[in-house]
Amino acid sequence: MKKLLDLKADESGVIASVEGDARFVSRITSIGLTPGCAVQVIKNEKRRPVLVYSRDTMIALNRSECEWICVEEGENV
Repeated sequence: MKKLLDLKADESGVIASVEGDARFVSRITSIGLTPGCAVQVIKNEKRRPVLVYSRDTMIALNRSECEWICVEEGENV
């Protein structure tokens, strides 16, 4: 299992878990990033937000937020 931040552009996976405090978990799940949800990384450049595609939506996530989201690799969106 990897952190979302570890995936490179064009790699995809399925969210295995969302860790962190209740406020963070609530915010992330409210935008649709829940365990079992497929995600594809569109851009992951140093010092820039990570751009992901999930549930027919593009989402920009802070790099530090991606450290709290665990994914299993290999699932296509």
